Amino acid sequence: MTAPGFDELIHPSTRLRLMATLAAADWAEFSYLKDRLELSDSALSKQLAALEEAGYIDTERRLDGSRHRLRARITATGRDAFDGHVAALEAIVAAGREPHSTRSSS
Repeated sequence: MTAPGFDELIHPSTRLRLMATLAAADWAEFSYLKDRLELSDSALSKQLAALEEAGYIDTERRLDGSRHRLRARITATGRDAFDGHVAALEAIVAAGREPHSTRSSS
């Protein structure tokens, strides 16, 4: 089990959704990610580049007929970071559900 660890790189909603999508797949095609996350080509490219620079994902470009295709997958480092971030979010949510004593300030 991965230790909880809040990750500022993963936390923005677009990157969190991108990492969650990649965590559930072996490889994901650029066009699939673009449609699923409702991003422009440039916005998705920017997010992929940031995650790849951190070592959280790998990308692969290949030629399909006369078109270049890009696909991405999560790395072991990315999986650990994602799992740790999710665990940290779950801990935050769980703490918010715990009963708290209320004190009035006088």
